[in-house]
Amino acid sequence: MVTEEKVKEAVAQVIDPEIRLNVVDLGFIYGIEVEEGNVDIKMTLTTRGCPLHQLLSKQVEEVVHSIEGVKSVKVNLVWDPPWSPKMMTDSAKKFLGFRDDMMEE
Repeated sequence: MVTEEKVKEAVAQVIDPEIRLNVVDLGFIYGIEVEEGNVDIKMTLTTRGCPLHQLLSKQVEEVVHSIEGVKSVKVNLVWDPPWSPKMMTDSAKKFLGFRDDMMEE
């Protein structure tokens, strides 16, 4: 059975080649919905003009399609709320050298 957790684990294999961290730890995945093998993913990027949007969206789609039982995958790029470094996991912040006092309000 396809679950949100399985999808999230698969999506975590997608690495942003510029930042060298996975899209889950970077906080790019805003939502995952699974219904009868159909998967809808809400994803964002650091900026609207990110030149990697097609590559990352395609990679997310491909890794999710590789999960047994997945019938369809739809990746929706969203911009609200805007991405910020606060959305990263603590391990991603540490890897990139961010401290809590550096996070924008």
